Amino acid sequence: MKQRTFHLNLAVLATGIMAFAGVLIETAMNVTFPTLLKQFQIETSEVQWVTTIYLLMIAIIVPLSSYLIKRYSIRQLFTAAIVFFIVGVLLNSLPSGFALLLFGRLLQGVATGISLPLMFNIILTKAPLERRGLMIGLGTLTTSIAPALGPTYGGLLTASLGWRYIYLLLLPVLLVTALLGLYAIPHEPTKSTGSINFVAASALAVFFSSFLISFSFIGRPLFWPLLMLAGAALIYFRHFNRKNPLIQLTLFQNRLFTVSLFAFITFQMMLLGISFLLPNFVQEVTGLSASKAGMMMFPGALTGALFAPLAGRLLDRIGAKKPILSGMILALLGLGCLIWLLPFGKITGIICVHVLFMAGVGLSYSNLMSIGLSSLPVSENADGNAIFTTLQQFSGAVSTAGAAVLLSFFQKSNGDFQQGTTQGTLAGLWLFLGLLLVVTIAIWTVFHKENSLK
Repeated sequence: MKQRTFHLNLAVLATGIMAFAGVLIETAMNVTFPTLLKQFQIETSEVQWVTTIYLLMIAIIVPLSSYLIKRYSIRQLFTAAIVFFIVGVLLNSLPSGFALLLFGRLLQGVATGISLPLMFNIILTKAPLERRGLMIGLGTLTTSIAPALGPTYGGLLTASLGWRYIYLLLLPVLLVTALLGLYAIPHEPTKSTGSINFVAASALAVFFSSFLISFSFIGRPLFWPLLMLAGAALIYFRHFNRKNPLIQLTLFQNRLFTVSLFAFITFQMMLLGISFLLPNFVQEVTGLSASKAGMMMFPGALTGALFAPLAGRLLDRIGAKKPILSGMILALLGLGCLIWLLPFGKITGIICVHVLFMAGVGLSYSNLMSIGLSSLPVSENADGNAIFTTLQQFSGAVSTAGAAVLLSFFQKSNGDFQQGTTQGTLAGLWLFLGLLLVVTIAIWTVFHKENSLK
């Protein structure tokens, strides 16, 4: 039989669309939170689980990606992911209660947890080296631009048709993606190597779950037991991960990989946190509708979308130093100006500085992943990819949960709800500014010491 051709560009496009759709509806729901609060009669700290449970499932699934990629073919993994995604979207398209909404989000998280590392694995193993920076730049559009586009998409649909159409309109896109992926990705034989470390995987899942759930119990008796359970699970994971590694922790001995990773997840935390805070702020404080709150995020999202592939080309041609450091400086300026302008409530000013911030994100974000993974030998690419994607999604979940708890705290502690919302939003932005400043200094130090980097 004639062997089918692996269509690289179409395969990356199919897995990229699925990952993009998953991250898009992740933040598309953020702008619906005021609506969901009223519809389901829940609090801010509870409604954030619409996003958090999704990110939690990704963080649990992604560490298994290195094993899954070795055990199953790309076609098998793509098929499983698209089926989970379609079922999850169907569930959220139907009239249902809050529990079923969360279950649908859980299935979507499993699908995205498979598709994200699968997309980057295709790039790392199939794309020629001279195109890798550009393709990783295009790939990270799914995680850097979709969070900013989500509120626009969700706001317009919530205001005009209802929030369930966020999912309904994705169904034809996912069906076309399924056909595209099955055409582009042939079945390739795989060699089953080793076995999965279920004890380490379970310990990691308990750590992620208990740590994130603890955010919902801050100030309550269960908070400290949950935090202690998370700490114990992390210790167990480290112990049982040694003999049959689920994740190669020795990769953290690589200084460039480690610093790039933590700068990368700082950007992810800012993207998810700001995509949660800003739409809620402009709705609750300035009185903007959900559709206008979503549209406010669009110029920045478009800017980031344009800068991300440009940044990949710059890395391929002139090296990593200039685009990454320039992007971090722009992001610092944009975030600082946002903190200054926010109390005035001027929407035009907020949009402008958000554009500046997203330009910086576009220049730095994907390139940080590129230099981090490129610093590893080819044999460690799958493990490095798993670490990047796992911590990317876990940090996003922590950021969303933390931002929700912070906002809820200020709203409850301040007699004026609008003033409390403003204070909570500013507190979150100041925290992000401090983190970004720290990782900018760390990246500059690494570039200064690594003479091989331009």
